[in-house]
Amino acid sequence: MSGAGIDRRAFLALGGAAFAAPFLPRVALAQLQTGTPLYGISAFGDLKYGPDFTHFDYANPDAPKGGRFNFSVPNWGYNQSVLTFNTLNSFVPRGDAPPRMELCFDSLMAGSLDEPDSAYGLLAETITIADDRNSFTFKLRPQARFHDGSKLTAEDVAYSFNLFKEKGHPSLVLPLSEMTEAVAEDEATFRIAFNGNQSSRTIFSVIAMPIVSKAFYEENPFDASQLKPPLGSGPYKVGRVNAGQTIEYDRVEDYWGRDLPVMRGLFHFDTIRIEFYRDRNAAFEAFKKGDIQFRQEFTARTWATGYDFPAITDGRVVKREFPSELSPSMQAWALNQRREKFADPRTRQAIGMCFDFEWTNRNLFYDAYARSNSVFEKSEFRAESAPSEVELALLEPFRSDIPEKAFGEAVVAPISDGSGRDRRLLREARRLLMEAGWQADGRVLRNAAGQPLTVEYLIQDEVFIRSGSPFVENMRQIGIDASIRQVDSAQYQARQLDFDFDMVGMAASFGATPTRDSLANFFHSRSADLPGTRNYPGTKSPALDALIERAGKAETRDGLVVTLKVMDRILRARHDWIPNWHAPNHRAAYWDMFGFKDPKPDYGFPVEALWWYDEEKAKSIGRA
Repeated sequence: MSGAGIDRRAFLALGGAAFAAPFLPRVALAQLQTGTPLYGISAFGDLKYGPDFTHFDYANPDAPKGGRFNFSVPNWGYNQSVLTFNTLNSFVPRGDAPPRMELCFDSLMAGSLDEPDSAYGLLAETITIADDRNSFTFKLRPQARFHDGSKLTAEDVAYSFNLFKEKGHPSLVLPLSEMTEAVAEDEATFRIAFNGNQSSRTIFSVIAMPIVSKAFYEENPFDASQLKPPLGSGPYKVGRVNAGQTIEYDRVEDYWGRDLPVMRGLFHFDTIRIEFYRDRNAAFEAFKKGDIQFRQEFTARTWATGYDFPAITDGRVVKREFPSELSPSMQAWALNQRREKFADPRTRQAIGMCFDFEWTNRNLFYDAYARSNSVFEKSEFRAESAPSEVELALLEPFRSDIPEKAFGEAVVAPISDGSGRDRRLLREARRLLMEAGWQADGRVLRNAAGQPLTVEYLIQDEVFIRSGSPFVENMRQIGIDASIRQVDSAQYQARQLDFDFDMVGMAASFGATPTRDSLANFFHSRSADLPGTRNYPGTKSPALDALIERAGKAETRDGLVVTLKVMDRILRARHDWIPNWHAPNHRAAYWDMFGFKDPKPDYGFPVEALWWYDEEKAKSIGRA
C-alpha cells in the first residue's frame, strides 16, 4: 500500500492546550452559543478537559527530556514520502517531503488523543463563533513566537490560509474551498469566513492546519524546490539534513508553548531522526543493528519469522502488539475509472474476484490478517447485513444513481476455497467480464474495438510483488493482460499525483469523526479531477456527493453513523475500491531504552510525541 496518511485529527492531536478563558458548558458544536469566546469545541458531546486541567491524561510532565529517537515512520500525509525526499515543503502538491515536517509548525487549535472529536486552543486562546456560524474569530496568544524569536501574529495566520487556498496541497485546498475571507483584524485577532456551503465541521480541518511565516515566504518561494528549512513555531525545528537520506528534527528548548497544558508531558526527545531506505529489508537490518530504534512491522512474514535475532533473544529488543485506534481505516486497491476500460462496475468486480485472500493470508501472511470489505473498516460506520429502515430512507432518493445491490445485504468479497485458484470464482469473474462487453480472442479478452483488457499494478516497493503476483496470475488466467510495474519513489509519487495508473494500493485512516473535507478527498466528484487527492478511482456520484454533504451537516453522532453506513453500502456496491486486509493491532518492536505510559490513548499512537528516553534502561542494554 502507499502508506497510511496522517489525517487532520492526527495533525491536530500532536500539540495544543486549553487555556483559562471565558467558556461555556461543554456541548456539541452545533449547539454552542455564538458570540462568546470559547476555550474548546467539540463536534459531538462533551469536552473531556476543562479550562483548569494541567495536562492530557496520557502525557507525562515528569518524564525526562533528552536523547535521540531514530524511528521508521509508520504514517505520513500531504506530499510526504518515507523512501526519499527532495523538498522541505510538505504543504504543496508536488515533490517528496520528509515525514514529520508538521512538528515544526503550530496550528490554531489542537485535539487530544483520548477524545474522538474535540479541539482546544493552541496558538489561539479562544474561538468565537458568529451568529450565522459562517465565520470564526480567534484571539491569539501574545507569547506565540516563531523559532527566530519574531512574533507570530494574525497577519501570519491570514497569510497562511490565503496561501494554502491558492497554492496548497489538496488536503489543505479542499477544506478551504468555501472560504471567502481570512483577515487579520488586528495583531492578535484573526477572523475566517465561509460562504455558508461549508460543513459545520469544516472548522475542525481548518484549525488543524499549520501556520507559516508570512515574512519567510515573502522572501522564499512556496514551491516544491525548497530544501531551505522553513521558519516554523512548533516544538521542533529542522536540524541536520542529508537530502534524500536523513533528516533530524531538534527540540526547541525555548519553545514558546512548552508550558501550555496540552503541551506539558509531550515531545521529550532532544532529536528525532528519520533515515530513508528504498528497500524494506535494508531498513529492517538497520533496526536489528540498532541504527533504528523503533519500527512498526507491516510485513506479516517478517513479523512471524524475522524477529529471531540476538537482541530479541537476550531482551534488548521488545516485540509487542499495541491496540489499534478506535477509528475507521481503509486499505484497498483502486482501479482508475478515468480509463474507459474500468468504467463498468462489473469489470471492477471481476478483477477484485481474482484476489484470493484466503490463500494469501494462509500462505503469505501467516494468518495475521482479517479480510476487509468496508472503506470504514474497524468502526461503527461499517455497513452490516441488510439496510435498516433509516438507511433505506436515505438510499431511496438515489435509486436511479446507485447500483441495486446497495439496497440489499452489504456487499462482501466472496470466500474462496483457499486453493489460490478457485475455479468457481474465476469462472464467475470471466462471466462478469463477458457481460460487461469484453470478448474472448483466444486467451485474451478484448473490447469491441479490439483493444485488450490490460491491468498494470503500479508499486514502489518490491514487497508488494510477493502479495500481488498471485493476484496478477489469476487475472491472466481469465484473459486479462495483467502485470506489476515497480517504479522509483519520485516516479510513483508523480504518477499517483496525476492519476497516471491502472491500479494502485492505498492505506489510510479517516479519524474517529470523519469530516466532510476528509470524505470529499476520497469520494467526492470534485476531487476526481484534482491532482493530488486520494480519489484514486475517480469516483463521481451525485448520491455520494449528497451524502458527503449530509455527513458534514450531521448534528448528532447517530446521524453521522447512519449516513456513513449508507455511503459504505454504495461504495461497496459500485466496486470503486477493492478492500483487501487489515490487522487488529499495531505490531511494534523497539530497543528497550524508552519509557511510556500504558495503555496508549484510543485515538492516536504518535510514539515520537508520547515516549521518552530512559537513560537507565539504555545503560542496561549498552545503548547509553
